[in-house]
Amino acid sequence: MATYISLCNFTDQGIRSIKDTTKRADAVKEAASKFGAKMPQLYWTQGQFDLVAIIEAPDDASATAFGLGIAAGGNVRMQTMRAFSKDEMTGILAKMA
Repeated sequence: MATYISLCNFTDQGIRSIKDTTKRADAVKEAASKFGAKMPQLYWTQGQFDLVAIIEAPDDASATAFGLGIAAGGNVRMQTMRAFSKDEMTGILAKMA
């Protein structure tokens, strides 16, 4: 599975219902399976972003569908990046030869 890191900010709607954020996180983790994905880690953070999510998905399309589905709920806006492990990066670099 591919790994993705999502940097998230609460929308006005999300911050108005902040007391439900941990319940929403549980629902999001469950919803991931509908897309063949997993969200093994979610962190509430200080600074520029309110949340950092680690997502595992079989491919870019699945990860994108999952992210769009979550964003459509209206509580967060997300910036998602594909992340590569050391082994994956070693394979990428080997293709440069």
